[in-house]
Amino acid sequence: MAELAFYHSTMRFPAILASILFLTAIAAQSPASQLFSPLIPSKVLTTAKSLAPAPSTQYPQYTTTNGTWRLFSPRTWTSSFVPSTLYALNTRKALCGATNQNGLGAAHWAELGRTTSATVGGMSMDRTLDHDVGFFSFPFIEELKIDPSNATARKIVNDFATTLAGRYNPTVGCTRSWDTSDPTDFTVIIDNMMNLEVLLVSSALTGNVTLRDIAVAHATTTMKNHIRDDGSTWHVVEYNSTTGVVIKKRTAQGYSDSSTWTRGQAWGVYGFANMYNWTHNTDFLDTSRRLATYFLDNIPDDGIVPWDFNAPVEQRPADSSAATIVASGLLYLAQLEESGSSNAQKWQDAAVTILNHITTLAWNKPWQSLLSNGTVNKPSNNYLTGTTYGDYYYVVAGNRLLSMGLAECY
Repeated sequence: MAELAFYHSTMRFPAILASILFLTAIAAQSPASQLFSPLIPSKVLTTAKSLAPAPSTQYPQYTTTNGTWRLFSPRTWTSSFVPSTLYALNTRKALCGATNQNGLGAAHWAELGRTTSATVGGMSMDRTLDHDVGFFSFPFIEELKIDPSNATARKIVNDFATTLAGRYNPTVGCTRSWDTSDPTDFTVIIDNMMNLEVLLVSSALTGNVTLRDIAVAHATTTMKNHIRDDGSTWHVVEYNSTTGVVIKKRTAQGYSDSSTWTRGQAWGVYGFANMYNWTHNTDFLDTSRRLATYFLDNIPDDGIVPWDFNAPVEQRPADSSAATIVASGLLYLAQLEESGSSNAQKWQDAAVTILNHITTLAWNKPWQSLLSNGTVNKPSNNYLTGTTYGDYYYVVAGNRLLSMGLAECY
């Protein structure tokens, strides 16, 4: 069972030495078997059943430090991750088939995804929702991959896209993230790179090129203002909404305004890779590579992704969610590189190494979540938990490994 002690590196290494040690450890590892364990469908099914009867009125976001899910309002940004994980298991079943050994025959995963996402879908016309409508849209985008003619899913995706587009300010060049008491304070967080897909999907569904243009503008502005010269990222950038001028660059969940919060860096790796996949704009590909390179260069020598790369070691817990998000993003990036290229090999090998390290630390059989050692919000003293989003990207990473031929079904 994974150790739950407050995890931190025990030695301080300069970033370059840590990078050399990490990259040396990367060479051709096999993915951890837990990525494909039958315990995954078993746990996810138990969680899904706990949300019954439908429609769900509360959703898990993170666990207690003892591994029990805590439930939150459907308006919480994480509400679609359990339904999305169910769809991810539907994908895994398509990749692997259902056997007694892998446990994938235990449920109709897509149908459970539809049932558990019904409450989130019912909010799609609520224009008071914020930027996280992109995360809310995930299960409905997955549904459209199964049934492109599903009119309900199409409408929900388009409704969420309309809400996000309504938060766009052409003077700033971004969609607003958090609402503020001062309307001229226009806040944008790096996480919002992950919400742009709903605009791109809706644009493809409707032919509304304005939605695509908004996504491209937001990514371009983020590329300009959120990324430091060394490839690290700020969590939050505040703009003046009337002039578009940057007011402040800061953190909300990292160690300091000058540090790099790893989950935000991971969102950036994944989000810019996704933007390249949709647009073929090589600036987005290069940006994902830059962020990925910084991430790998700053992983401590032990291979465990910390909550913040620059926090003092004694104040630096691991973040299993940052590890699984960046691993998924690295595998995505590898798929976008030329097949057989050194870049593709580098990204996929690093992803496997990161996944193996975090599995060793955080795979936790007794917990309701798949992984422990997540850091929800360290400044708010919320860490050493499981997270629905960390678990989701753990399953997604496993699916990518299978589809890339880098792993075998259980």
